[in-house]
Amino acid sequence: MKHVLIAVGAVSALWAQLPPVSLTALDGRTVRADTLHHPGRPTLVTFWATWCKPCLLELATLHRLYPQWQAETGVHIVAISIDDARTSPKVAPLVRARNWRFEIYHDENGELRRAMNVTDIPHSFLLDGSGRIVWQHQAYSPGDEERLYAVLKELVQPRSSTPGETP
Repeated sequence: MKHVLIAVGAVSALWAQLPPVSLTALDGRTVRADTLHHPGRPTLVTFWATWCKPCLLELATLHRLYPQWQAETGVHIVAISIDDARTSPKVAPLVRARNWRFEIYHDENGELRRAMNVTDIPHSFLLDGSGRIVWQHQAYSPGDEERLYAVLKELVQPRSSTPGETP
């Protein structure tokens, strides 16, 4: 289990934001990755594949928690499939069968995965309301969503001011 909190300005091998590479939506539209964040709201971007059991477990958990998290934090979830040409036809039927309500995109050529230095999946990135990557997590075990939720809540809660400081 690997958790990394990234301080702005200390992003070394990562993009500070999502790079401008092309992805394909389930309906066939081409979308640039750097447009996936929702201004003013946190965005969770998670890389997965149809053949990855921990990925499917994580996405099922996120699906179950998404309505509550969205109501409490405004988070937007984006799932990026890294399935290749051989397995990508399985993505849309799987998403429909599981009734996932978050956005799903294909990174069939692996361009975004390589740009984000994603080597193992599932691999998730949390973006703040400005689209900056502020946290990432690799792998999934039941209970990891509790740490993610804690980070998410920290991200959206207003910082308290110190005495004499204007909020």
